Amino acid sequence: MSLRSLAPARALAGVLALAWLTLAAPAALAQGRAGALPDFTDLYEKQGPAVVSIDVTQKIRRPRLPDISEDDPFYEFFRRFGQIPRGGQGGGRGSPEREYESQSTGSGFILSGDGFVITNAHVVEDSSEVTVRLTDRREFTAKVIGSDKRTDVALLKIDAKDLPRVVIGDPDKLKVGEWVVAIGKPFGLENTMTAGIVSAKGRDLPQENLVPFIQTDVAINPGNSGGPLFNMRGEVVGINSMIYSRTGGFMGLAFAVPIDIAMNSVKQLQEKGRVTRGRIGVQIQEVSKEVADSFGLKQAQGALVNSVEKDGPSAKAGVEAGDIILKVDGRDVKQSNDLPRIITSVRPGTKVTLTVWRKGAPRELAVTVAELKEDTTATQTPRRPNTPAPKEKAKPNRLGLVLSDLTDDQKKELEVKSGVLIEDIVGVVRGNVQANDLILAVVQRGQSVDAKTAAQVNDLLSKLDKGASVTLQLKRGENTFFATLRVSE
Repeated sequence: MSLRSLAPARALAGVLALAWLTLAAPAALAQGRAGALPDFTDLYEKQGPAVVSIDVTQKIRRPRLPDISEDDPFYEFFRRFGQIPRGGQGGGRGSPEREYESQSTGSGFILSGDGFVITNAHVVEDSSEVTVRLTDRREFTAKVIGSDKRTDVALLKIDAKDLPRVVIGDPDKLKVGEWVVAIGKPFGLENTMTAGIVSAKGRDLPQENLVPFIQTDVAINPGNSGGPLFNMRGEVVGINSMIYSRTGGFMGLAFAVPIDIAMNSVKQLQEKGRVTRGRIGVQIQEVSKEVADSFGLKQAQGALVNSVEKDGPSAKAGVEAGDIILKVDGRDVKQSNDLPRIITSVRPGTKVTLTVWRKGAPRELAVTVAELKEDTTATQTPRRPNTPAPKEKAKPNRLGLVLSDLTDDQKKELEVKSGVLIEDIVGVVRGNVQANDLILAVVQRGQSVDAKTAAQVNDLLSKLDKGASVTLQLKRGENTFFATLRVSE
């Protein structure tokens, strides 16, 4: 199963086959169901006029194809792969490119009566022309005010007045199981309404931890991109953005960007044409029940700090690796992904108070939020220490880890003052540890002890009770993180 953005629908291909099915049911059952189901007609009549269709023209350049008929068996091969046969009419691989126009469609909704329209960023990406069509058949050429790829939100402006507009709702009040509806342009079919329920809230999707997606089973298909998700009060609670699908069509898993997240981006796009986000310069990981036990926390909550950026905002405020961030200005960090969502919504330059758990007790630290740069960092190849001269191999400890001391040269190479090297792993060890990882510290019962020698670490582990949890602070390549293991027999 793959995650797909609701890529704008191309022209509706093929023929739609309509099958009429007659279902027989007892009269009493039919009446009972009719009384229980909601009526969407009033919502459609009132909110439908504020939903728009969006037609996008994109100019793309492709190699010029050879002058052959579309009936030729090789035509599809040349069209798909852009290959020009040597000596053919196209002139080979070096033949000039040709500019083509590509048409796609999406959905959107009117935010204000003076012509501001919201849609998905991927709908208007690389567009050369954007046309907005209203339900009364009027068409307007739209200007793209700005877009934000991280939240998949784009803001458009059309030259019109006194337009119908949507009412913005509160997605925090949505409940799982609540009815919701979508209106959009699936497969180019304008003003199509589909209904379903909220399947889950706060969904994390691959490679995106800033948006707590609303999951629904509303029938969403290509062309619904950018369209509104309404609650039963007729308020917009989300923007339909992605689907899980094996075929590219609806399979019961649809995802919408919560409207409060989207409106934060829209406000910034209106004010300055771009979106800025906050950062505090920490790498974090989830706090499991075992990690909480090791750090002396009663509940598994917060974000565990793996590492702190040198000279970054958190480092200047005194945040340390091994701290667990529990709150930001009083807002609970229930799970690790809550932290980046809270921090990125803070305006850079703002001072916030972090409540952190350190050495078995909470403390407060004031951090000045910096601006998040969207530039991606190249993946670094893990650095492994040079192997010292052969020596007798040590025996595995209670966790199945074969440990050795670092030489002075290894410490210099790894840029650490102390640490213990995991030479090998014997047997089955359940946890995120690998050979050549470096143990920096051992955390147990809320206390962190720096790892200085293999004998010291093995002694600490030998004193643990069977079934106890122990957390190791590890360094792997350029990254530091925490791994929790459970002591077995």
